[in-house]
Amino acid sequence: MEFENLITLIKTVSASDLTEFSMKDGDMRISMGKEKKEMIVTAAEGERVIPMTAVSAVLDMDESQNDTVVSGNVVKAPLVGTFYSSQSPEAPAFVKVGDTVKKGQTLGIIEAMKLMNEIECEYDGVVKEILIDNGQMVEYGQSLFIIG
Repeated sequence: MEFENLITLIKTVSASDLTEFSMKDGDMRISMGKEKKEMIVTAAEGERVIPMTAVSAVLDMDESQNDTVVSGNVVKAPLVGTFYSSQSPEAPAFVKVGDTVKKGQTLGIIEAMKLMNEIECEYDGVVKEILIDNGQMVEYGQSLFIIG
């Protein structure tokens, strides 16, 4: 199996609801797993209970129901880690709302496994919105910036 295909497989399994995955390809066997965190939720009679697995979907729906609609290109997190808006705590942020950015320009950094990964802008435009705070954990595919 090629390295790129293996990375794609890992990302796909990580982003899914699967807790275990096994595959055999010739002499090679791959097994992946992740802990399934369960939570017992109780509610008084008549109250609505939302399963924890549905919380992110509900939050996304709530954001889309806002009166203000922001249009533009979305820059998403290419990996899981901690987001930093500047190179060091003393340094100014790479970008702020209203800044004009070019394709390839650094928008922020995601630290993953002690490695600093620059998040590059994929579009030319203006930073319309920054959807993440400095020091916040990010998930793969999470929206970070809106570029108009």
